[in-house]
Amino acid sequence: MARKPAKLKTVPYAPNFAALVEVVRQVHEQSAAAASRAVNVSLTLRNWLIGWHICEYEQNGADRAEYGDRLLDRLAEALRQKGISRADARELRRYRRFYLVYPHIRESLTPELRRLLPARNPDTRKMRESATPALGADGKTLIARLSFTHLAELIELDDPLKRAFYEVECIRGNWSVRALKRQIATLYFERSGLSTDKDKLAAMAHAAAEKTEPRLAIRDPYIFEFLGLSPKEAAAESDVEDSLLDKLQDFLLELGHGFCFEARQKSIVIGRTRGFVDLVFYHRILKCHVLIELKVDEFRHEHLGQLNTYVSWYRKHMVAEGDGPPIGVLLCTQKDHALVEFALAGMNSRLFVSKYQLELPSKEDLQRFLEEKRREMKDLG
Repeated sequence: MARKPAKLKTVPYAPNFAALVEVVRQVHEQSAAAASRAVNVSLTLRNWLIGWHICEYEQNGADRAEYGDRLLDRLAEALRQKGISRADARELRRYRRFYLVYPHIRESLTPELRRLLPARNPDTRKMRESATPALGADGKTLIARLSFTHLAELIELDDPLKRAFYEVECIRGNWSVRALKRQIATLYFERSGLSTDKDKLAAMAHAAAEKTEPRLAIRDPYIFEFLGLSPKEAAAESDVEDSLLDKLQDFLLELGHGFCFEARQKSIVIGRTRGFVDLVFYHRILKCHVLIELKVDEFRHEHLGQLNTYVSWYRKHMVAEGDGPPIGVLLCTQKDHALVEFALAGMNSRLFVSKYQLELPSKEDLQRFLEEKRREMKDLG
């Protein structure tokens, strides 16, 4: 991933408990970082190779005319039937662009992977892939230091100079994907061009940027699907949150008020962003979806904004004929204080609002439940 492996400190071997703890910690962190890098490199090369084969087929496929503009849709459907994840038409277009933007990643292929590139139309392929990029990082550095999720953001930049700028800055600053997106959105490249003190601007940008942690890599949506992990395994924010979700799920089902469990860590894609709804129920009395988000944190307005977005998406894409509008429930808990907020996403029916207030647990009941369960877990810990 983007993080450089930390240099191991020399720990003297001695029958000393503190030294044992320190060396085990170092072994764990180094191993986690190495595993994260290995998985990321494999995923990045997998996506590059898929892009290569798509481009090669578009140029030289014997039956390519039969598929025409529908090629990626037909390919996505065939791959779905084979059980291959992250291969819908949208992703296939991304892999094709990834290959076209970064042909020099070919230099990072192992001899085994090179054998997956058959010798077709070698003159065209050589012309397309032999040029060494004049800007940015080389292929080996890119795949060693940046996750594919970083690269997916970079390939959206059409200006090669701007893309190279963010490559170098992202690697230099060890930025997380969120930090990279923020720097692009706040026009760091353009501001750097206008700034008379570029070093000062860079220092400010890097000081404020969120860093990538190897232990978080497994939550990358590309990586956990590549590894075949479930969203629950990969996306839980903490052990405390996961335990609370388990108890909350049981609590709502035991109420007997019509809650029917539908999904845990429900993955939805909005534009180019993938989100996860902690719990999704269908309420058979209200005849609507109930989306629940739990934050083991104090309330922040962006939490409610996120939940409103999920509710709006469900209202547009998941509401069937006869269904009521979906409801969102935001649960925030910090120490012994809990807060419950409802997200209605533009709901304007007072009748329905009154009805859900009768059928759903009250704010007070949910707050008491969260505080009680959190105290229980604290006592057990």
